[in-house]
Amino acid sequence: MLKLKFLPVCYSLLLCSVLTATWTQPTEACTRILWNNNDLAVVVSRTMDWPESTEPVLTVFPRGMERDGGRTGDTITVKDNPARWTSKYASLVTTMYGIGTADGLNEKGLSGHLLYLNDTDFGLRDTKRPGVQAGLWLQYLLDNAANVKEALALMKQIQIVMTEAHGHKATVHLAIEDASGDSAVLEYIDGKPVVHHGKQYRVMTNDPTYDEQLALLKKQDYSNPSSDTPLPGNVNPVDRFQRASYFSAILPKPNTEREAIAAILAIARNVSVPFGAPYKGFGIYNTEYRTAINLTDRRYFFELTTSPNVIWADLDSFQLAAGSPVMRLEPDSISLSGDVSEKFRPASKPPF
Repeated sequence: MLKLKFLPVCYSLLLCSVLTATWTQPTEACTRILWNNNDLAVVVSRTMDWPESTEPVLTVFPRGMERDGGRTGDTITVKDNPARWTSKYASLVTTMYGIGTADGLNEKGLSGHLLYLNDTDFGLRDTKRPGVQAGLWLQYLLDNAANVKEALALMKQIQIVMTEAHGHKATVHLAIEDASGDSAVLEYIDGKPVVHHGKQYRVMTNDPTYDEQLALLKKQDYSNPSSDTPLPGNVNPVDRFQRASYFSAILPKPNTEREAIAAILAIARNVSVPFGAPYKGFGIYNTEYRTAINLTDRRYFFELTTSPNVIWADLDSFQLAAGSPVMRLEPDSISLSGDVSEKFRPASKPPF
């Protein structure tokens, strides 16, 4: 059963980075920013930091997609009792390596983000429960849940199974949020699911586990930030976390969507790892891309770090009925700018 934890109010960001400067294991510095109390729109942002390209492709899936949760590309990951389902909801996502979904939202305003967690342990395979390979964990929820509450209920019906791509194991945890501002962080520790559910859960890093992250953050106080508040400026996870928490605490109320997206992307850029920086041996990887989502209006923003432009697409502008084509757009082009909804093209074959 899911272990639900309701802990004290914490932060306003989700960072996938280590919270202790002495942590010696390899880390990734991904960042997710949730802003669910601005009275305008629920908006969220994340950075993807990785040692190589994850081959991101913006993809629109209509309703009625037939899924096999036991496959990782052409490889059968779950041999016994793989989960199979038909998607109830359409979604706009960023895929990774063509075998899973790293980030995205669905037509009901549920969104989510896979982030690295070194301590992830999905446990021994229980063949009595349908298995979903970890790369499709988020897609399963986007396909079938309208909000965070429904997503958590669905998690009781399946088992997430470890997979691998490009030599990297999918040791991940998941952050989800919906258009109401509800939020949850899902982890598997020592083979057991741990869920932190509540609107107050706006910040997360990958290692250590979320329980420990919450305890560590209590030592940092940005509840009364000022222009004299000292901020660290290094690239280590603790310094980035403190900067992100500080800037999140001083965000002004936005008057328009443009202001809200600008605000969370500004923080995401502030805590990003510069592209091409010489961090060999640091266990810290370059930021590959950043996304932002307006859950209220179902608009998806994407910024590749090697491109000077932010692009976006409106999920509602696509044909989403069952039988409509899967649409895709490769974002690695400096010619792309602004609203790219009309630049998506039908996929010759769905990625999964």
